[in-house]
Amino acid sequence: MGKVLVYSDNDSIIEKYSEIFEGKFFTFWTCQNESDLQNIIEKDTPDIYIFDENTKSCDIKQIILKIRNIFENVQILLITDTQNIDNDVLANVNGYILENHSDKMVLNTVNSALKTKSKLDKLTISNKDMKESLYRLNVLYNTSSQFAGTLDTKELLNYMTEGLEKSLSFDLACTISFGFENEPVLIIDSLYDVSEELINALKFRAVLHYKSLFESKEIPFEIDDTKLKIIKNIKNPHEKFTFSVFQYDNMFAPIDLGDEFFGCIEIFKNKPFSSDDAAYFQTIVRQVSLPLKSAGLYKEIKEKNIELEKLERIKSNFVSIVSHELRTPITPLKNALSILSSGRCGEFNKDGEHFLDMAKRNVNDLISRINDILDLNKIEAGMMIFTYRKMNIHSVIENVKNNFINVAKENSINFSTTEQENLPDISGDSQRLEQVLTNLVSNAMKFTPGNKSITIKSELKNAQDIAPCKYFEEEINSLEGDYIVVSVKDEGIGIKDENILKAFEMFAQIENSLTRKVGGTGLGLPIVKGMIKAHKGAIWCESEEGKGSCFYFAIPVCSENSEIKTVEKEIV
Repeated sequence: MGKVLVYSDNDSIIEKYSEIFEGKFFTFWTCQNESDLQNIIEKDTPDIYIFDENTKSCDIKQIILKIRNIFENVQILLITDTQNIDNDVLANVNGYILENHSDKMVLNTVNSALKTKSKLDKLTISNKDMKESLYRLNVLYNTSSQFAGTLDTKELLNYMTEGLEKSLSFDLACTISFGFENEPVLIIDSLYDVSEELINALKFRAVLHYKSLFESKEIPFEIDDTKLKIIKNIKNPHEKFTFSVFQYDNMFAPIDLGDEFFGCIEIFKNKPFSSDDAAYFQTIVRQVSLPLKSAGLYKEIKEKNIELEKLERIKSNFVSIVSHELRTPITPLKNALSILSSGRCGEFNKDGEHFLDMAKRNVNDLISRINDILDLNKIEAGMMIFTYRKMNIHSVIENVKNNFINVAKENSINFSTTEQENLPDISGDSQRLEQVLTNLVSNAMKFTPGNKSITIKSELKNAQDIAPCKYFEEEINSLEGDYIVVSVKDEGIGIKDENILKAFEMFAQIENSLTRKVGGTGLGLPIVKGMIKAHKGAIWCESEEGKGSCFYFAIPVCSENSEIKTVEKEIV
């Protein structure tokens, strides 16, 4: 049924249109002045306005413009005795009816206008729904982005509440959280302030809802509503809610992810929630669950890291103290053995000299092990000092060769070096690099039987030409440019393929009879690896059980414009 209003001060027109519309399934009004028009509009809103162009009692043009500005999709028709209508009027009407039109033509024109109005209304509703949906999708997207941008539990809950408030315009929200405090809290986000009595009721209600989720299961967190901590966020503290808030429409949801529970939320609204509201509510509450889990894990990791850092400091202090306490008695012991060896306290027989040499070797071995522990502790703590100078690797190889040549002869090992001529300089700490090469040669000596060979080799290689075994590909592939590559190749016992990486682990001892015989701390290769890393180089090995091993390290060459200078740097 349509609602039609006819405005005219011509009695004959009023009479004519009254006869046309009465009894024709129309709600019909007539008016002859603005006062009558205003009274009708205040009580109801017509679908069709029919204005008589020749009305003298008012300015029709202004009334039409006013109606057009107030009511959406309204259909305005003009009764005229000519087709030459004023353009200003024509711009604001949807059609016209000639005075001599038949009743049937008038009805058809009005029905056509009603259909147009109906379609426009539906389109307006559809556009409004679409606009609201787009707004909510935008809010959901922004809220999801905020979720992804933080690992703070309090911020995540705030973003969840803000997203719900923007899209659902709730009046009151109560959220139980177990995440960002040491005890459960009830977060109240409210349009108006809440009294202590209402807070107690909200606490009791929230806890009941929470416990109802676990009727047949164990409750993950016990809550006492009388001791539940409250956090209030009030928008308008000058007004207060009453207990009538419990008569509002409400929605409730747990904040969980599978078996992991983070809390629950209930929202209240004075107007009814729609099914779309419920779907959006559930969506955003579910979305916050995964970030809350990540936030919990992040918090746990931070706490563990703080604990590990504390333990690391304790360990470093312990190592330093123990090493110092061990070195204190060893120094006078070493001096005493040196005095005894010098003959100043008398001559020893062969057995005495044998045991004296044994004592000196063990003291030196103990000092070496203590130094290994201290070096590794410095590397781990980032406190080892390196002095970099422009240097040539030849001097390092020559010194190490001279230090081990007699040891090799004593053990019937063929020890040699093969060096490429005219190698370019590197920027390095000669003392540390000598320590690296000494460690590698010492290991080779330990695990190589008599009448076998050990060879130190140096050569210039581009990073692209270095082809390590599969375990070191990632490390080598990160290198760029030219490098001096030094290798220590032996014909010793070798390493099983599955143990190659283990050789570089702290305190690792690859199990075999010769390993048990020679002993050691298992710190040599980890120390070497740390020192080579400090030189922006790489270390790797190739080995075959029963046939020997070859350990390599690569140090980048100096650029042509490098200046000779000394740099002290802490390893990181």
